[in-house]
Parts: sequence; C-alpha cells; structure tokens
Amino acid sequence: MQVPYATLQAYCPDLPEWPQRWRIEERDLIPGQALLELFAPFLEHLRVHSGLARKTLRRHRDNLWMLGGDLIRRLHEAPALRKRPLRDTLLELLDDDEGAPLIYPPLTEEDQRSVDSTGRKLNAFLRSATIKKG
Repeated sequence: MQVPYATLQAYCPDLPEWPQRWRIEERDLIPGQALLELFAPFLEHLRVHSGLARKTLRRHRDNLWMLGGDLIRRLHEAPALRKRPLRDTLLELLDDDEGAPLIYPPLTEEDQRSVDSTGRKLNAFLRSATIKKG
C-alpha cells in the first residue's frame, strides 16, 4: 500500500499549533495539548493504515480541528468538564451511530455529516487503542 503522505508532518504541518489556536484563554492550552495527544495517533493511523485518498485524509484532519475547537468551547460553557479526564469527555461526545456532537456555530448538513463520519472513526479508534488517558 502506498502511503498518501510520507509523514504526519506533511499531512498536518500545523498540528503542534492547534492548542494555541483553539484556546480562548491560557488555561485552555492544557486540555488542547491533551486533545492533541489523542488526535495525533489517530491521524497517524489514518495516514498509514486507512488507504484513504489525500482529499479524504485532509477532510478528517479538518474535522478533527473543528471537533477540538468545539470541545474547548464546551469546557467554557460547562466548567465542571475541566475536572474530568478529557478523554472521557471526548468519548461521551462521540457516538457509534451519531458520530460527533453538533458543532457550533452550526455547520451545513453535509459538513456535519462529514464531522460525524470522523467522529465515528475516532470513537472506534479510541475505544480500541491503548492510548494513555489524558
């Protein structure tokens, strides 16, 4: 199988900057970094093992970006979520059938379906992978 991107860096060059871009305030950097620790292995898995086309990989990458930003927003709307492990909160938002939560601001139906597809894949990956809880 030919890997569409030689490295994760080529696939997602700005990945290390995501926590900084998601943040609403400085304290968001810690959960943002924790999200990155969950998203990076998933992105690498998609890059190496999925056999997906570049366009599809970019779509999943962009959907993770939106999902991460939405999760940081939710931490501000429900501060009690900050007291829970971020992985647990993320897994509660993801669903085998529905996929991802509704993203705010609202997306088009087509874009939300795309995020849902990524959410289902991420959910399956996180539940089957042995990723340290964060």
